[in-house]
Amino acid sequence: MAYTAPTDAFRFDEYRSAVEGKRVFITGAGKDGGIGQAFALCAGLNGAASVGVHFHRSYEDGFDLVDQLRLEGVNAFPVQADVTNLRDLWASRSYVIDQMGGLPPNLVICNSGLTESGYSFGRALREKEGEGRALRRARVRQHFLDNLDESRLVLDTKVDGFLASTHLWAGEAVHHNEPIQLVYISSRQAIDPGPAVPGYAISNWAVLQLPKVLKVNLGKNADLVQCFSLMFPFIRTGMTDEYADNERVFGRWQPRMLEPSEMAEAFMALLHRPGDETDDGMFELFVEAAEQNEIDVTWRQVKFNLAEEQLTWSADHPLKF
Repeated sequence: MAYTAPTDAFRFDEYRSAVEGKRVFITGAGKDGGIGQAFALCAGLNGAASVGVHFHRSYEDGFDLVDQLRLEGVNAFPVQADVTNLRDLWASRSYVIDQMGGLPPNLVICNSGLTESGYSFGRALREKEGEGRALRRARVRQHFLDNLDESRLVLDTKVDGFLASTHLWAGEAVHHNEPIQLVYISSRQAIDPGPAVPGYAISNWAVLQLPKVLKVNLGKNADLVQCFSLMFPFIRTGMTDEYADNERVFGRWQPRMLEPSEMAEAFMALLHRPGDETDDGMFELFVEAAEQNEIDVTWRQVKFNLAEEQLTWSADHPLKF
């Protein structure tokens, strides 16, 4: 597939300082028309010192993106690696640092992700008229295995991939005594799950905990690292385009899908804010109807209020050992 993104739509002079001079690495940036491509474009076209474009299978689109960024004078380079294969990921380390002039990235956007084609989680397939019991048993079993294989790949890519990328690049930042900012891309379905995509909803929930887990583990080095997670609504990409006219799917959250360039501008507006405002935060992007068929796009900070309530039956009769 050829490069098709509207390049000039990703120039945001107002927010240029968010990425200017930074060494940026984006996982899952290869797919044409995807969110990762949008991150790479808004970094490269707004003054990033270097842009690492990571991909696994989308190598043709990935190389096209790198070529386009280079035409724009950007120091962009391709990185092919499977984020769920730790040896593969580690092997890319020295190459990325070399491409960035001997230092590790100081802005890492963890974006790799997949979604399921959709299945009824917790439900068996409907019976078919005239189908024997043995045939139905075999059909349901295969459907069960196929569904969970698909979910496992989604979980591995998002959870394992984000965890490994964090461990790798936070470790390099500490080693080089270089500040780093990590951004984790999640989804609104993490806190408001839609049907038929259980692996996607669960993996995106796990992503929300990464900033806090990282900070706790860094201890005295925590000041070197700033991190936050983002929950996006439906954005028009290759994975969502088939739902663009189906309000039953995306209409529960927003009047229309966001274009990748619109999402990128909202992202840059948030990234432009002082780091102490965003550090260790969770931010949700809202798309709401406005006058004259326009939309309002705003950020909200999400905070979980943990509540622990005593169970009377247990408190009144504690087990004694």
